[in-house]
Amino acid sequence: MKKLIDANVILRYLLADDVKAAEKAKETIENGAFTIGEVIAEVVYVLKGVYGVDRKEIAETLICFLHEIDMIDRDVLLYAFSVYADTKLDYVDCLLIAYNRLSGVEVLSFDKKLNAKLNF
Repeated sequence: MKKLIDANVILRYLLADDVKAAEKAKETIENGAFTIGEVIAEVVYVLKGVYGVDRKEIAETLICFLHEIDMIDRDVLLYAFSVYADTKLDYVDCLLIAYNRLSGVEVLSFDKKLNAKLNF
Protein backbone atom coordinates (compact mmCIF):
# COMPACT_ATOMS: atom_id res chain seq x y z
CA MET A 1 0.00 0.00 0.00
CA LYS A 2 1.29 3.45 -0.93
CA LYS A 3 2.09 5.82 1.91
CA LEU A 4 0.98 9.43 2.07
CA ILE A 5 4.06 11.40 3.05
CA ASP A 6 4.12 14.71 4.86
CA ALA A 7 6.32 17.78 4.54
CA ASN A 8 8.91 16.48 7.01
CA VAL A 9 9.56 13.38 4.92
CA ILE A 10 9.89 15.47 1.75
CA LEU A 11 12.19 17.96 3.47
CA ARG A 12 14.48 15.22 4.81
CA TYR A 13 14.57 13.68 1.33
CA LEU A 14 15.40 16.99 -0.37
CA LEU A 15 17.77 18.41 2.22
CA ALA A 16 19.43 15.17 3.36
CA ASP A 17 20.22 16.92 6.64
CA ASP A 18 19.49 13.78 8.67
CA VAL A 19 21.10 10.79 6.97
CA LYS A 20 18.91 8.12 8.59
CA ALA A 21 15.68 10.02 7.93
CA ALA A 22 16.77 10.88 4.37
CA GLU A 23 17.43 7.21 3.63
CA LYS A 24 14.01 6.19 5.00
CA ALA A 25 12.35 8.98 2.99
CA LYS A 26 14.14 7.89 -0.19
CA GLU A 27 13.16 4.26 0.33
CA THR A 28 9.53 5.21 0.95
CA ILE A 29 9.39 7.47 -2.11
CA GLU A 30 11.01 4.85 -4.34
CA ASN A 31 8.41 2.31 -3.18
CA GLY A 32 5.55 4.45 -4.47
CA ALA A 33 4.67 7.08 -1.90
CA PHE A 34 2.32 9.92 -2.73
CA THR A 35 1.53 13.34 -1.37
CA ILE A 36 -1.02 16.13 -1.75
CA GLY A 37 -0.89 19.77 -2.74
CA GLU A 38 -1.34 21.05 0.79
CA VAL A 39 1.82 19.22 1.85
CA ILE A 40 3.76 20.70 -1.07
CA ALA A 41 2.58 24.17 0.00
CA GLU A 42 4.02 23.52 3.47
CA VAL A 43 7.31 22.39 1.92
CA VAL A 44 7.48 25.66 -0.04
CA TYR A 45 6.76 27.67 3.12
CA VAL A 46 9.50 25.87 5.10
CA LEU A 47 12.10 26.03 2.32
CA LYS A 48 11.50 29.76 1.84
CA GLY A 49 10.81 30.90 5.39
CA VAL A 50 13.02 28.64 7.48
CA TYR A 51 15.86 27.72 5.13
CA GLY A 52 15.87 30.90 3.01
CA VAL A 53 15.97 29.02 -0.29
CA ASP A 54 15.56 31.16 -3.42
CA ARG A 55 12.17 30.98 -5.17
CA LYS A 56 13.61 29.74 -8.46
CA GLU A 57 15.58 27.01 -6.69
CA ILE A 58 12.45 25.96 -4.80
CA ALA A 59 10.49 25.80 -8.04
CA GLU A 60 13.18 23.85 -9.90
CA THR A 61 13.70 21.40 -7.05
CA LEU A 62 10.02 20.72 -6.51
CA ILE A 63 9.28 20.41 -10.23
CA CYS A 64 11.88 17.62 -10.34
CA PHE A 65 10.48 16.09 -7.16
CA LEU A 66 6.91 16.06 -8.52
CA HIS A 67 8.11 13.79 -11.32
CA GLU A 68 9.41 11.30 -8.74
CA ILE A 69 6.20 10.88 -6.78
CA ASP A 70 2.53 10.14 -7.32
CA MET A 71 0.48 13.28 -7.11
CA ILE A 72 -3.08 14.42 -7.67
CA ASP A 73 -3.23 17.48 -9.95
CA ARG A 74 0.47 17.22 -10.86
CA ASP A 75 -0.03 19.45 -13.93
CA VAL A 76 -1.60 22.16 -11.80
CA LEU A 77 1.27 22.09 -9.31
CA LEU A 78 3.87 22.13 -12.10
CA TYR A 79 2.17 25.16 -13.65
CA ALA A 80 1.98 26.85 -10.24
CA PHE A 81 5.73 26.46 -9.83
CA SER A 82 6.36 28.05 -13.21
CA VAL A 83 4.35 31.07 -12.04
CA TYR A 84 6.01 31.03 -8.60
CA ALA A 85 9.51 31.11 -10.09
CA ASP A 86 8.75 34.20 -12.18
CA THR A 87 6.65 36.29 -9.78
CA LYS A 88 6.63 37.52 -6.21
CA LEU A 89 3.24 35.98 -5.50
CA ASP A 90 2.74 33.57 -2.61
CA TYR A 91 2.77 29.95 -3.68
CA VAL A 92 -0.91 29.45 -2.82
CA ASP A 93 -1.80 32.38 -5.10
CA CYS A 94 0.20 30.65 -7.84
CA LEU A 95 -1.87 27.52 -7.24
CA LEU A 96 -5.07 29.53 -7.65
CA ILE A 97 -3.77 30.93 -10.94
CA ALA A 98 -2.88 27.41 -12.10
CA TYR A 99 -6.33 26.05 -11.24
CA ASN A 100 -7.88 28.99 -13.06
CA ARG A 101 -5.81 28.56 -16.21
CA LEU A 102 -5.68 24.78 -16.43
CA SER A 103 -9.04 23.77 -14.98
CA GLY A 104 -11.13 26.81 -15.78
CA VAL A 105 -11.95 27.34 -12.12
CA GLU A 106 -13.22 30.85 -11.47
CA VAL A 107 -11.30 32.48 -8.61
CA LEU A 108 -12.74 35.25 -6.45
CA SER A 109 -10.20 37.23 -4.48
CA PHE A 110 -9.76 40.69 -3.01
CA ASP A 111 -5.98 40.41 -3.51
CA LYS A 112 -5.04 43.02 -6.13
CA LYS A 113 -1.77 41.33 -7.15
CA LEU A 114 -3.52 38.01 -7.64
CA ASN A 115 -6.40 39.56 -9.55
CA ALA A 116 -3.95 41.34 -11.87
CA LYS A 117 -2.50 37.95 -12.85
CA LEU A 118 -5.92 36.32 -13.16
CA ASN A 119 -7.34 39.02 -15.40
CA PHE A 120 -4.64 39.53 -18.01
